[in-house]
Amino acid sequence: MASSDKIQLFEDKRIRTAWDEEKEEWYFSIVDVVAVLTDSPNPQTYWRVLKKRLKDEGNETVTSCNGLKMTAADGKRRMTDVADTEQLTTENGQESSVLACPSVNGKLHVEGSKLVDQNNNEVQLRGVSTHGLAWYPQYVTNDCFATLKSWGANVIRLAMYTYESGGYCTDGDRQQLETLVQNGVQYALNNDMYVIIDWHVLNDGNPNRYSDVAKTFFTKMAQQYASYNNVIYEICNEPCNGATWGDVKFYASEVIPSIRSYDREAVILIGTPNWSQNVDEAVKDPVTGYDNIMYTLHFYAATHKEDLQNKLKSAADAGLPIFVSEFGICSADGNGQVDIDSANNWISLLDSYGISYVCWNLSNKDEKSALLTPACDKTSGFTYDDLSDEGKWLYGVLTSHVTP
Repeated sequence: MASSDKIQLFEDKRIRTAWDEEKEEWYFSIVDVVAVLTDSPNPQTYWRVLKKRLKDEGNETVTSCNGLKMTAADGKRRMTDVADTEQLTTENGQESSVLACPSVNGKLHVEGSKLVDQNNNEVQLRGVSTHGLAWYPQYVTNDCFATLKSWGANVIRLAMYTYESGGYCTDGDRQQLETLVQNGVQYALNNDMYVIIDWHVLNDGNPNRYSDVAKTFFTKMAQQYASYNNVIYEICNEPCNGATWGDVKFYASEVIPSIRSYDREAVILIGTPNWSQNVDEAVKDPVTGYDNIMYTLHFYAATHKEDLQNKLKSAADAGLPIFVSEFGICSADGNGQVDIDSANNWISLLDSYGISYVCWNLSNKDEKSALLTPACDKTSGFTYDDLSDEGKWLYGVLTSHVTP
């Protein structure tokens, strides 16, 4: 192998290369190639996430990558992954990751344990949840959703709190909240994204507390969106504070007919007890009598690890349709330290099952689970520096899942 590396230019961008005299072949820095093809502000993160995913999928091209010392931007020589021309141009039998969207995939439904499109092709949604609509309405804009779409997000979750200050069932302005939901659905459609209307049960604990209000709300939503192909209904975010699976099932039996009276085919997500962690209870006693039902599991990577992963695997292996409608990479309280290794393990697990996932949360709140830094006052067009640690990680994950 050549003892020194050289710089080559592609569209005015630098790509480090090395010449192997014995094999008479050029080797290229993969990170530099990623930077050229994706315009990612952090190609190192992009490649790290993509490399792990491809390895988990058994991609032989990735496992045969070489490592060479090349000159970094600071002038020091460091090991970096390299590939030859054949490796760079061969897909090695792997399918390209194409972003599912309503204009192509149409209205989604459930077959067995899988989320599928109008042609029964498996679909994985990956995206972002708003924070409480009453508290951070400024992010419900067409331009903001377009920015998320440019990252590789194909779903947005509209989190409408029910109980907390500004909640729909307490002191919130119901008309204003409904308008935000309606705008969010339309902006998602404008950007060819799916959208989740989330009845965000949290501190109210038992979803039956406001079941009559929920029935009225979802009746109104289903009447309005039955003809839309991008709407998913999440009827209770996180049953907790002692709410049992029996409580949730009873609530579902009350609310689902409100939706099905007008929208007979849309996917409906049902939360599970213990802050949507006990999917095992749904395995034992699933909701019956309705099609296109999925069950939610939520995790925060710094808190929830092998035990909850095993619970997910057991439920998925048993055939339960699972949707991760909320997750973060910090502690379960929304703060603490981010755990990148645990987060990457979770994403690899979800990808291996084709399970959809939505990251919490789209705001500049001063907490670890916010995707933006507190200093960021933008509502769209976010730069890499505008992103928090979680935001930067998520950007790398989303962009790495979409073929450049």
